[in-house]
Amino acid sequence: MTGAAGSPVEVPARLVRTALRWCGEEAARPWLAGLPEAAAEFLARWELEPERLVLPGGALSLTFLVRRADGTPATLKLGFVDRYTAHEADALSIWDGRGAVRLLEAEPARGALLLERLQPDVSLRSLPEDRAMLEAVEVLRRLWVPAPEGSPIDLVAERAGYWTESMPRRFAELGEPCPKALLDEAVSLCTELAGSQEQTVVLHTDCHHGNVLAGERAKWLAIDPRPMLGEPAFDLGPLVRDRLMTVVAETRPQAVVRRRVTWLANSLDLDVERVRGWALVQALALGLWCLSVHDSTGEDLLSVAEWLA
Repeated sequence: MTGAAGSPVEVPARLVRTALRWCGEEAARPWLAGLPEAAAEFLARWELEPERLVLPGGALSLTFLVRRADGTPATLKLGFVDRYTAHEADALSIWDGRGAVRLLEAEPARGALLLERLQPDVSLRSLPEDRAMLEAVEVLRRLWVPAPEGSPIDLVAERAGYWTESMPRRFAELGEPCPKALLDEAVSLCTELAGSQEQTVVLHTDCHHGNVLAGERAKWLAIDPRPMLGEPAFDLGPLVRDRLMTVVAETRPQAVVRRRVTWLANSLDLDVERVRGWALVQALALGLWCLSVHDSTGEDLLSVAEWLA
């Protein structure tokens, strides 16, 4: 496959490293090897003219800025399909541009999505934190809609059931990298919160500042959902731990994350303890997973969980 200027398109080294570390050799190698052919296939099938590869692009996707046959700008995304991303197209179809990037074409089983063109280099990270949080909250308000009956999107309760098994297992395999009391609290909260949800809406579950881009038909739109169906409080974990390196460098990081919990809950009229509880569970589950794949971010995520306990 060639780019706009006729030069061969290579899979970025960063994408290769991330896919191998996060997904494992067995799953990642075939996917990475097939990306150039898949790009050529979908560019031809959807009659797209490539302009440029988006760098650094998604953590687990190859993304191109393209133009459709009628000259309309768009974005072609070729993503790795797993249980977290399998229903991205379903969620985008439900939202139909409301608070999120609009889906134009899709072949979900292949991870191929044609999306409206946003500004890939302008995210909420370009704003001061306070302003970015305000904008992120407004995006989430628009995303939280009921799912159609029979939606295949995973339930929060199902994910919680997986975490109650995986957190203790990883904790033991990693040599108990955090206090046992913290693990026990996370497992208890996971079971309690999952079983007492009173509302079910479509959740983004990865709506941090970097996943909200500037658009034209709307000021800010979410991208890259890892959708689930559950209560809104579950969706705030990524914002509680957002800009993690900055938080860790604060003089009183615990106060920062706890202040975020209170502000986010109050801004969206949600229960503070449910927001805190889900944020703690997610930070610990993600932190243990990161450590299991030798991602150093795991240590900071375990710290976030401790600050929320």
